Amino acid sequence: MSIIINLIIGAIAGHIAGNIMGVHGSLFKNIILGLVGGIVGSAVMGLIGMSSTGFISGIFVSCIGACILIWLVRHIVN
Repeated sequence: MSIIINLIIGAIAGHIAGNIMGVHGSLFKNIILGLVGGIVGSAVMGLIGMSSTGFISGIFVSCIGACILIWLVRHIVN
């Protein structure tokens, strides 16, 4: 996938994860959250034997990873 597609997936996944977890941020924060969430989500999905290959599944995996990331940060900081 190209960098533009990854940025779009990151922005969408970060926005969805922010809404699910009750965290609202800027577009830049959502993109970073979604991109890092994609890495976390891919690692977690790899551990259970799953992977993503398309646009929608990329958003889903990134959103799961971003939610995990938000949860971890909340528990580490508090």
